[in-house]
Amino acid sequence: MSVDVAYPVFHTPDPALALRVARQLLRVGDQKDAKVDVDVELPRAEDVLLILRAMPDAWFRKEDADDWGRDTSDPTGLHAGVHGSQLSTDAAFLSRHLPLWASMLDQPVGSIEDTFTAVASKYVAEIRWNYLVWPEVAERDLYADSKHAEVTVLFNAATREMDEWSNGHTVLAHVRRRSGEGYEERHASWLAEQIGRTVIGPPQFS
Repeated sequence: MSVDVAYPVFHTPDPALALRVARQLLRVGDQKDAKVDVDVELPRAEDVLLILRAMPDAWFRKEDADDWGRDTSDPTGLHAGVHGSQLSTDAAFLSRHLPLWASMLDQPVGSIEDTFTAVASKYVAEIRWNYLVWPEVAERDLYADSKHAEVTVLFNAATREMDEWSNGHTVLAHVRRRSGEGYEERHASWLAEQIGRTVIGPPQFS
């Protein structure tokens, strides 16, 4: 089973600039089948309501470290996920279950990124584009790849686990992990070069 590795190629305090650089990186690959996912952690009831107004089709959930199986018997529905149309807007109810996460998965590229960046980039949040295809680069001994060709923007998060606050926003280029010394970093470096960037930090593993 193959896995991916992500390399940071850009970091900035400006969320709109991070989105712009990520879109430049997207254009290095084939986007024909690409989709986009977004996810944001919401620490207060008013934050939940803000995201609900901006993204009424989002799904809201509670993450418990001891409950990764998503307890579907939970009467609130929040362990399985609640669609925005069904989410209670009662602040007292929401406050009892914080933090909540809001996400939208498998959306068309270009459909939600600007809205999400505008409302969610002050929180710990993520935009991830998947189902890209990185091209073959024969002269650099780099293979085409679709399974692990992804681009991520991390807002205020130090790592892909999104469990540690970090000031600023980071663009990650994802590539397939391969046996062969240095292959992954060479691939990520080539991708970064195509948009005038370089690898700026250590790899992040899934």
